[in-house]
Amino acid sequence: MAVAVLVFVFVLTSYTRLYVAGTFASTIKNRQVEIPVPVSLQNLWGAYTPYFHAEHYKPPPHNCKINQIQRHGARFPTSGATTRILSAVKKLQSVPQTTLDQQLLFLKDYQYTLGVADLVPFGAYQSAESGAAVFERYRKLVSKGNIPFVRASGSTRVIDSATNWTAGFAEASSNAYQPKLTVILNESLNDTLEDAMCPNVGEPDEQTDIWANIFTPPIIDRLNSWAPGANLVPTDVISLISLCAFESVALEKLSPWCSLFTHQEFEQFGYWSDLEKYYNRGYGQPLGPVQGVGYINELLARLTGLPVRDNTQTNHTLTSSPITFPLDRTIYADFSHDNLMIAMYSAMGLFKQASGHLDPRKPNAERTWVASLLTPFSARMVVERMTCRGLPKRLDDATDVESSETSSRFIKKDTFVRVLVNNAVQPLEFCGGNQHGLCTLAAFVESQAYARNDGNGDFEKCYE
Repeated sequence: MAVAVLVFVFVLTSYTRLYVAGTFASTIKNRQVEIPVPVSLQNLWGAYTPYFHAEHYKPPPHNCKINQIQRHGARFPTSGATTRILSAVKKLQSVPQTTLDQQLLFLKDYQYTLGVADLVPFGAYQSAESGAAVFERYRKLVSKGNIPFVRASGSTRVIDSATNWTAGFAEASSNAYQPKLTVILNESLNDTLEDAMCPNVGEPDEQTDIWANIFTPPIIDRLNSWAPGANLVPTDVISLISLCAFESVALEKLSPWCSLFTHQEFEQFGYWSDLEKYYNRGYGQPLGPVQGVGYINELLARLTGLPVRDNTQTNHTLTSSPITFPLDRTIYADFSHDNLMIAMYSAMGLFKQASGHLDPRKPNAERTWVASLLTPFSARMVVERMTCRGLPKRLDDATDVESSETSSRFIKKDTFVRVLVNNAVQPLEFCGGNQHGLCTLAAFVESQAYARNDGNGDFEKCYE
């Protein structure tokens, strides 16, 4: 029986030195991919949280063979975020040092040294570690004639993440298999790995401003009392908390900015990040999910082995060629941005909220839409296509099914799909997922009507 795995890799990240021959091996094997900051703090940094396993990986049930899968490093702030951070820092540094509270005395010698938007060294390690992990988990799917097919959106940080991932994969295989970045998608053209093809899409500012104006006033009062005359405003607080995360990740040590905020305030910032993602490209943005439609249609093509059918973001010149869009590989790795991942989750139907939305005035402790779980730095979504035999007809039957293919208590062999986000198996209620998170390939394809119908008219609204 043929075994094939489809791996899609989304890379959220930025600058770094790329590994070169002779330095990578000792680096990835001997280095722990972590920063010396309490995980309990890192996990409150929203979309700037370093990657962590949302759950331990759960192998497929007995008698399932994986056919297809997918995945996604840390970066410097973008140019816009850099401008806002420098503005906030300047306000504090403009205050005479003699009037500063001792909590801010580090400003006397503080210098901002971060770059802009590129992958940081820690992000490169994350990407390389991810490539190594994919090889270790799915090594049986790799052969000389079938190595991962790798694509990346055209931003430098995304390209660097992809090449570090391939280096990690190669090193884990003792260089027996050396995948290459084969396709780089031009972000000024049709690009299913970027969320830039909807001019009419809205912004999340209304909702994020509501929450910022609720949780930042006590912080503003405290910081302004420590730096009389700084006159900080809500956007400055958001920028300074972000700086705590960015600097800790870039310098690989706890930033002094982190000491200015309490655990509860980091939690509140985390909810601000949840809202930003939800109302930017998620369910709270009417034209958000449609920006993930093109990628979903490419995913369906890879899962079914049929040509791509899409009239949204797909580059038909590339998807019509077996050289630039093959359908016969066991592992595919695609590298993209966090906002595209959010759009794709929403287009697929993942992480819908029981309450119907995120309240910008009050967090719901039961929400499953948490940015640090959805799109941390180096976030990864994996789609596994597998052939299973002998699964119990009763979903609660825990009997071992090792040799029960012909029993009337078990289903016949079929092809199934499983989706993991940062290692957490998704329930896939929308296609009848069982307790293993499995639904049949046919049911999964049928459930993706929004993508198969090109967004039900939403893509046209992007240009009306």
